[in-house]
Amino acid sequence: MWVGPQLLVVLSGFKTVKEVMTSFPQEFSDRPEDAFITAVGKKRGIAFSNGHVWKEQRHIGITSLRKLGLGKKSIEHQIEDTAQTLVETFKKTKGQPFDPSIPVINAVSNIISALSFGHQFAPEDESFQKLIQALEIVLKFTGSFFHMMFVLFPRLMSYFPGPHKKALAAVDLAVSFAKQEIEKHKESSSLHEPQDFIDHYLLQMEKSRNDPNSTYNEENLAQCIVDFFGAGTETTLATLMWALLLLTNHADIQEKVQKEIEEAFSSSASISYQDRKKLPYTNAVIHEMQRLKNVSLFGLPRQSTKDVTMKGYHIPKRTIIIPDLRSVLLDPEQWETPAEFNPNHFLDKDGKFMEREEFLPFGIGERICVGEQLARIEIFIFLTNLLRAFSFRLPEGVKELNEAPIVNVTIHTHPYKLCAIPTKA
Repeated sequence: MWVGPQLLVVLSGFKTVKEVMTSFPQEFSDRPEDAFITAVGKKRGIAFSNGHVWKEQRHIGITSLRKLGLGKKSIEHQIEDTAQTLVETFKKTKGQPFDPSIPVINAVSNIISALSFGHQFAPEDESFQKLIQALEIVLKFTGSFFHMMFVLFPRLMSYFPGPHKKALAAVDLAVSFAKQEIEKHKESSSLHEPQDFIDHYLLQMEKSRNDPNSTYNEENLAQCIVDFFGAGTETTLATLMWALLLLTNHADIQEKVQKEIEEAFSSSASISYQDRKKLPYTNAVIHEMQRLKNVSLFGLPRQSTKDVTMKGYHIPKRTIIIPDLRSVLLDPEQWETPAEFNPNHFLDKDGKFMEREEFLPFGIGERICVGEQLARIEIFIFLTNLLRAFSFRLPEGVKELNEAPIVNVTIHTHPYKLCAIPTKA
């Protein structure tokens, strides 16, 4: 389809998305350079850069996350501690109806803070709350009418007031927040023993000082941090909010998960990500939630780097390519009951968990989500700890929580309240 002067191709269904994205990984690895994306990302960082800049920033992102203990114990301990803090916050509601979104976003944001900055913030920290609000402003603006107008008429829109000005100011605030943290790290340098992403990045800058082609610099570092927060908080928050809503609406599935957790663990044992192997049903439920209520409408768009012929169609250079992830996760050719919440999609006939190649909530190809492993660990540990501590119930007089989505770039629940009833008095 044509969107103004721009040709746009949507890939639909699992077979098409897989075939095209695996056949043309390099050709479809660029980000489109529309006026808003350029104004937000300035062609820096991981999410909105291309070419050599993108390759280097993605490389440092993946390697530093690995070194900081993704898949090992260090970051997992911090996630487990944060999950316990979340449990304590829920306990304070004393079984009364409450909105879980604020404690959940504080918990998720603090995991990204620990990774990026080496420390967490108190929920009441004013500058931290401003950062979270700034990211929300940008995400709400993205995909809106004013966003489209900005893309089509950037020079004209620069003269007019409106939400686009507020969104750009919010981006500037997030970048300046990141730069303040970078300055603090430079003053208390621990490059010989990096503790967080900023340390790892500053060390890489030092190593690459004599490389004229290096793109490791403070501007890219600040943008990488904003990318981590933008991508790592909103999506995990939305996933956890959908999970709590679905579990509250489906009390029978919630009870089966709680029974499996109770049988697998004594009350004192902590649950780690490795323990998912002991919890096949719980793992299937978590995957099914992400399949049914995938929080990304399309994933971020790509742009073709050269002319390509695919499936008999000529796709010219600079065409925007959108792999429709929802069409994959709801593909009736792949899933028995695509529109239903059915954990059996991820269980074999013996009740063992099975991976499915059609499960693509984190994208596919060279632009697959850098934080996939982190998100998987967070979602598993947060949910198992919460389900061990509480039964989630509907408030009195409420028959069912609203499962209709609010659709933007990410797909959110409508605001809701639930009751967290402690499982052990």
